[in-house]
Amino acid sequence: MSVVTPFPQPRDRQPLATFDRQELQRILDLYGRMVAAGHWRDYGLTFGPQAAVLAAFRRTAERPEVRIEKHPLLRTKQGAYVLVSEHGVVLKRGHDLQNVLAPLERRLMRLVGQ
Repeated sequence: MSVVTPFPQPRDRQPLATFDRQELQRILDLYGRMVAAGHWRDYGLTFGPQAAVLAAFRRTAERPEVRIEKHPLLRTKQGAYVLVSEHGVVLKRGHDLQNVLAPLERRLMRLVGQ
């Protein structure tokens, strides 16, 4: 006999973690400047119940060079924002997105200055 699987109900779903408009504007502004400098070529967005992630790639077929993550459940403890390197090492963690993106801003200044 066949088994009927019920559709998930709206009350069963967990809310997704997302970037708000200002956060996404700041991140995509940085992304655009890194693309203009020739450093990044692609990005991917993932929204899940635990975290929202923007991954920036040098080339599409590689691992992401950097991941910018937002974990809303950690906002009162370690900070909601995390900057993760290509190898999975946490580069920066904090409560303010601007401070977390600072290492990438400094690298962009060095790339343009060369």
